[in-house]
Amino acid sequence: MAATAPVRTKHSSGVRDWWLRVPLVLQRPRPVFVALRDDSDEAAGDRSEPVLAIVLLSGIALVLSTGTAGRLMDNQAYDGLLVAVWAFIAGSLYAIFGYIVFGALLYGVVKVLGSQGSYRRTRHLIAYAAVPIALSLVLWPFRLALYGEDVFRTGGSDAGTGARVFELLQLGFVAWTVALLVIGIKAVHGWTWPRAGLAVAIALGVPVLIGVAVGVT
Repeated sequence: MAATAPVRTKHSSGVRDWWLRVPLVLQRPRPVFVALRDDSDEAAGDRSEPVLAIVLLSGIALVLSTGTAGRLMDNQAYDGLLVAVWAFIAGSLYAIFGYIVFGALLYGVVKVLGSQGSYRRTRHLIAYAAVPIALSLVLWPFRLALYGEDVFRTGGSDAGTGARVFELLQLGFVAWTVALLVIGIKAVHGWTWPRAGLAVAIALGVPVLIGVAVGVT
């Protein structure tokens, strides 16, 4: 039993360190992303819990900002509890799909540009870059305090300037995430700014182009 104690202590310390890096990535992102260079199974396991939490919270934040969320209570069957359940389920599915698909897309791009890293590390990089999107959930208590259930209804009291302000704030968090993606790729791979920026631009541009093509057809 005594021989296993140091192992448990080391594991607990590793997990705690990765939780501490969640707020740190908002202040000093480079050391956080440099730490991702350790892609051993032990390091990946230590950061799996914060990665999961960030991804799920980001998915919920994104799905709440969609037009679908803004129309939920047009259906009288929806109440506050059902909206919360919908946000959790839809946000989780949105997060998992985005994490896997965008992770694969970004991994493919950085691989073409010369990366030797793994798909797993790319996904974890995306998760830590998405902390600002998860943080954007702090806007919702203020939004609900101002407009109540109207935020989930078409043409409610939140329409107009107030809605645009919150949309701009949400976009600010998304832009913050994009900036962290560039910083993260540069730090993890030791690339130049143009090379890291190109990787992110291509990875983000592909789904936009697909969406435009689908919309045109």
